[in-house]
Amino acid sequence: MRLVEPEGGDEPEWVLAALHEHEGTLLRYAASLVGETRAQDVVQDAFLRLCSQPAESVQGHLAAWLFTVCRNRAFELRRADRRLSRIEEKDEMLESPDSGPIAKLERAEDLSRVGIAMAALPRKQREVLRLKIEVGLSYKDIAEVMNLTVSNVGFILHTALARVRAGLAEQDQAPRREGSAR
Repeated sequence: MRLVEPEGGDEPEWVLAALHEHEGTLLRYAASLVGETRAQDVVQDAFLRLCSQPAESVQGHLAAWLFTVCRNRAFELRRADRRLSRIEEKDEMLESPDSGPIAKLERAEDLSRVGIAMAALPRKQREVLRLKIEVGLSYKDIAEVMNLTVSNVGFILHTALARVRAGLAEQDQAPRREGSAR
């Protein structure tokens, strides 16, 4: 995206373009950190800070800058509220109009299994996984957001995925163990 300053006194076009391009993913990311009710405030604060930045200071790394500001603001709110809960978006996924009750139940079970496996991950691994899979950031952008090296992001992501797979495999084995004990 090319950053362009306006000719009048209105908001810079590049800020409006950034809002249009990144607002949705920022809202989902912020919701995963502080819940849907606080996510809008976090994202609004990030864009208000963006308005005060010169275009040149964020050019080439705008997404990473926005996610970093968003992440920092979310953590500030969590510390202030002493709130560590996350809101999952299972309800939206379960309300698909083209799926029947059996498909909904299977989807809910799958989401629950993945959620359990992800909940067992350390916070940093969970966050890197969310930024990559849910938000779609590059390794470089994740590294900038989380103040890590790119190679560290790759290692953390690889380790997180391996742990999720192992957690799912353990869940698959659990019913068999219970059944064989009878």
